[in-house]
Amino acid sequence: MKMSTNSSIANKTGLMWQQQVFALDAKYNSRRASGQPGFGLLYLRRRNQLLREKNPANTETRLSYVKLRAELFNLRYGSPSDCVSLSSRASIDGISESSIIKERSIKKSTAESFAFAGVHHVFDQHKGAITSLKFANNDRSRLCCASFDGTITICDVTSTPPKILVRLEDHKKGVTAIDWSISNDFIVSSSLDATVRLWGITEDSTTVCLRTVGDQVRSEVLCCGFVPANNNLVITGNAVGLLQVLNISTGIYPRGGTSKIGGKVLSLTCEESGGSLIWAGNDKGIIVSLRLESGSGRLSKLRRIETVGNAAITSLSWRSWLSRDAPSPTLLISSACNAVFLYRVTDLQGTLKIWRNYPLKHRQYLVRSTFCPQMGACLIASGSEDGSVHLLDTSRDGKAAQVNRLHGHSAPILALSFNYDESHLATGDHQGLIIIWRN
Repeated sequence: MKMSTNSSIANKTGLMWQQQVFALDAKYNSRRASGQPGFGLLYLRRRNQLLREKNPANTETRLSYVKLRAELFNLRYGSPSDCVSLSSRASIDGISESSIIKERSIKKSTAESFAFAGVHHVFDQHKGAITSLKFANNDRSRLCCASFDGTITICDVTSTPPKILVRLEDHKKGVTAIDWSISNDFIVSSSLDATVRLWGITEDSTTVCLRTVGDQVRSEVLCCGFVPANNNLVITGNAVGLLQVLNISTGIYPRGGTSKIGGKVLSLTCEESGGSLIWAGNDKGIIVSLRLESGSGRLSKLRRIETVGNAAITSLSWRSWLSRDAPSPTLLISSACNAVFLYRVTDLQGTLKIWRNYPLKHRQYLVRSTFCPQMGACLIASGSEDGSVHLLDTSRDGKAAQVNRLHGHSAPILALSFNYDESHLATGDHQGLIIIWRN
């Protein structure tokens, strides 16, 4: 039993070391053959492969290697002040690698449950920024990816090796959002080409565009999602401040299903417990709650909430409850004021009250955040403009909330998604790179 525990600890620290070395290389990647972006990507993929194959058994050797490599990079390229600093000693939740080695019995903590120490795969099929990533519902493997290059891809992340199953290229401009239907039979997508498209997905992953519907006022469609209580309905937000309900089965916008909230509607989320509340956020820092009649598709405004910072609301996620200590419905909000917020839903009108906020770098891009799918973990994940993924424990305040920080991207991270059992996390950046992290 003791030998088994030691083996498990050594394996864990080996993965931590691989992540640190990969992060160090990615940190300087933008300065490596800067005129040849293809070379930098090829270098990272090869580096990741070598790290899997070569893993020094000695802890001191690992630590010395990272320290010396960091010094060599610094001499060759200089100190990249715009990148995240990287400690030469592995640490998760304040526990150093050497102390983990000495520990003989380890209690499984939140930080260890979400270490994501291994880079499972790197996808580079997109030429534009990754705008949205979504794993299929209750599916470990199928990942849908949307990009500003106008394409959508569906990938199998658990096959050997991981592969692209299908590429969808019907949109004429950048794809802004995607969503799976509850049964995973359909995908809806929105685009800067002022259309919403419905895609049919078969069991063998054959995909066909079943319907294309233009925006009512021919405006860029910036966000979309299926209505959980009625997947015949899709709700969209556009660049002139309109929130619109669309019957995707008929291609008709129902009467009374349009509401003006102002600005550019950048994000939306629906109550998923059978209720009818919807929240939409715009580029002015305003969130509006609305009630939807899921039978008729009619919308009615309820509350108008001005958020802290009055900055663009780039992502909204709803959760029925976080934990026993936080049993009320909660909204996770990414705001371009260098923060991610948690707001509590205080009544049936969708009124919001700020509960917690966590600082991270976010000013310019459409950065998204998400709840971890398993209930009770109180964990959230967010992209950021510092090129790292932040994993935060919402039961804690301040710096203690950060249980892990994943380094590997060399550009702002815009989109991310967990599969349902949290065995994999997908992250996509502004340069079109997608990393699949293994938990």
